[in-house]
Amino acid sequence: MQEQPKQLDVQRVAQLGAICPLRHLRMATRVATQLYDEVLKPTGLKSTQVTLLVATTLLEPVTITRLAEVLVMDRTTLTRNLKPLEREGLVRIAPGDDQRTREVTLTSHGKEMVAQAVPQWEEAQARVVGELGEQWRQDLLESLSALVSLSRGI
Repeated sequence: MQEQPKQLDVQRVAQLGAICPLRHLRMATRVATQLYDEVLKPTGLKSTQVTLLVATTLLEPVTITRLAEVLVMDRTTLTRNLKPLEREGLVRIAPGDDQRTREVTLTSHGKEMVAQAVPQWEEAQARVVGELGEQWRQDLLESLSALVSLSRGI
């Protein structure tokens, strides 16, 4: 067991924050989310909702368990995030082949909303890549994929 320090070492905390990947990822995620949400505003959807709708589009019909695995999300959190989409008539959640499973599918309204969101999403991506460059995007995706792979082993 590691010995607990008796006093707060502010310099150590500052150094930890300066080099912490999690801190920087969370800051970058907040900035990216704000940018994408702003660009998506005309659709009335948030970037988190578009992510769920796109994944459902690609996998439907998809069980909540499988969707959570693909999105690297907790099932409970995913279910909570799907509820507003279901209320708004964008997705349908119904029993699957097995009574223990629930399947998510897009409604026709959900498909229309994904079609509306795609150009806005592309605009947001173009703004980011326009500022930071295509090589930056490729490097970022490679690094993030490696991190996700690491997390799947935990």
